[in-house]
Amino acid sequence: MQPQFAPQGQKTGVGLGFFVGKKGDYRHISHSGDVYGFATEFAALPDLKLGVIVINTMNAANAWSSAVADYALDLLLARAAHQPLPDYPLAHEVEPELRKQLAGKYANDRYIVTFFERGDRLLMRGRTTILTVRQHANGLILDDKLSRGSSVTPIPNGVIVGRDTLFRAPDTRPQPASERWKQLIGEYGWDHNTLYIHERDGILHAQIEWYFSYPLKEISSDVFAFPDFGLYHGEQLRFGRSADGSVTDVMAAGVLFTRRRIGSKGTFTIIPQKPVDRLRKEALASSPPREQGTFRKPDLTEIVKLDSTIHLDIRYATNDNFMKAVFYSEPRAFMQRPAAQALVLAHRWLQQFGYGLLIHDAYRPWYVTKMFWDATPAHQRDFVADPLKGSRHNRGSAVDVTLYDLATGKPAEMVSTYDEFSVRAYPDYPGGTSLQRWSRELLRRALQLHGFEVYVFEWWHFDYKDWKDYPILNLRFDQIP
Repeated sequence: MQPQFAPQGQKTGVGLGFFVGKKGDYRHISHSGDVYGFATEFAALPDLKLGVIVINTMNAANAWSSAVADYALDLLLARAAHQPLPDYPLAHEVEPELRKQLAGKYANDRYIVTFFERGDRLLMRGRTTILTVRQHANGLILDDKLSRGSSVTPIPNGVIVGRDTLFRAPDTRPQPASERWKQLIGEYGWDHNTLYIHERDGILHAQIEWYFSYPLKEISSDVFAFPDFGLYHGEQLRFGRSADGSVTDVMAAGVLFTRRRIGSKGTFTIIPQKPVDRLRKEALASSPPREQGTFRKPDLTEIVKLDSTIHLDIRYATNDNFMKAVFYSEPRAFMQRPAAQALVLAHRWLQQFGYGLLIHDAYRPWYVTKMFWDATPAHQRDFVADPLKGSRHNRGSAVDVTLYDLATGKPAEMVSTYDEFSVRAYPDYPGGTSLQRWSRELLRRALQLHGFEVYVFEWWHFDYKDWKDYPILNLRFDQIP
């Protein structure tokens, strides 16, 4: 418990295995631990023979372990002194107006941070991690499993994070990543330790495990160096290739990570569990679930009749979809009128950025939802709706949508393809390029500003706020009034 390599008489520092400090008037020793699946904290006041061990079930979540340990020591001190037990100093989510005020990109001469909303939470993407910002008694602080306590102070046209002052920067459309880097971008390793190679702010990054995203310095076409901060200073990444030139693995800090097969370059497909004709016959012979309650009268409206500049690419009217089968007799898109009108407003809002909306699917008859469910293997059913509950598509209040470029008419490039049954489809998947993620975020921003919420497993699926007000419908397109 003696500080090592310290001036004589110094009481704080690093001992042999313990960090030595003070808690009030008492000597405090501690040490943190971290391994896949767990984060731990040992803390003690040795002169009082009081100690705490905290174990939580997420690696690198040491900020939470340390906070719990510190509070536990406060409780033990109060009990030992026969004092009332102290309350835990709770933090709260940032108020909506302040979240909106802070949202955006900030920079100084060293790095960039971005504040953005996720539901009722305010998040900050820093140099290497994404952290939650919360309201504390003394103002805004970073309050997350990775970091806790640093202040966040809004200033005119900027923000102070800890000791760093950053000023608001334009969130302009990023430049496309080089084709050479796109060959390297992807996932490597294992389920418990996945290495994500992605591009951000014009720099190739390596995201280690689930939290640290390190900017890389290019040494040669297949060799990159970790930065001079963090856990891997002085280490390199070396990409390996097969005889045909495709990237097969990466040696990162002495560990070989094999490339993971994920997603698809073209249309993602599955092998249906039953023949499509049989699925259709069974679905048409079935009935939607009976629902309790009072619903609004359906008012399905054809979207392009409200604004003909919205483009359509109705995949289920073709065989260019995940089941390679035709489900709709016509390439049309309908929604309940309030949802359709809101979608038009989102489309027109996007025009200031040079984009419009391209619809892949909207209202979907219930029998088609049943076909999807019955065709899909159980482990992939996160991406299809349970017919026993009905889909929000069946209620006419959901839309599968992406962006198209107004100048070229071409769809925007996204991190995954439409209807891809993989983690790349998740709205906050960290991989891909800056332009892909920027386009995905712009789509989300446009739809959320106009009353839609994104589906947790699919960046392209948005539900309108009144979806619960409508019944499950099973009308074919030619039966819609």
